[in-house]
Amino acid sequence: MRKLQRGVAPACLDHYRHGKDTWETFVRDGQTPAVWAALEQMQGARCAYCEGSIGPDRRHIDHFRQRNSSRFPRGIFQWDNLFGSCDSDSSCGRLKDRCGNYAHALLIKPDIDDPDEFFVFVTDGTIALKPNLDARNAQRASETLRILGLNPVNGRLRNERRRAVAGYLQTAQELRELSQIYPQEDWLPFLLGELARIRDEPFCTAIRHALTSQQTVGVSQI
Repeated sequence: MRKLQRGVAPACLDHYRHGKDTWETFVRDGQTPAVWAALEQMQGARCAYCEGSIGPDRRHIDHFRQRNSSRFPRGIFQWDNLFGSCDSDSSCGRLKDRCGNYAHALLIKPDIDDPDEFFVFVTDGTIALKPNLDARNAQRASETLRILGLNPVNGRLRNERRRAVAGYLQTAQELRELSQIYPQEDWLPFLLGELARIRDEPFCTAIRHALTSQQTVGVSQI
């Protein structure tokens, strides 16, 4: 999960209203491509939650606050309630929608909150809570991982994240060694180049955390 910058709402959402129209009608009317175009501007071709690759045949438009009639129906056509999610049954939007009622205000919302303030992505594919979180933020972080299934002990998501990071571990080690020997101006351009190169890669946050670990002095928040 990474910080996202939400852009302008697609105009098609303005033509539909809760209580008058349904999401199924919106889909049948062929409006979802415009929503996907706006979502891709915000998050690229990656799931807003797990950061895995998504494509036309394995993705869905997720309502951050569930849209069924007993939860948050007025959010059906609210732009700030929509994210692009992978289609995995074991994580992200699909899992969230099966979990029953949840305290949505506890969840980290990546277009508002900065996940870097809550999580440390570990090179073994797991996610740890950032040290020294207060009780409220530790609860938010833990609940987000649970509801979205982002930190499985084993399984597909952990393995994919670990494989994505593995190709950068040697580079991370070299950067740590350089940071201990040379001044920052000597190795920082190389690090910034690597970060720019991986920006659109799946599981970019896990890779970035490996490259900017605490051992790489002074750049952990880049």
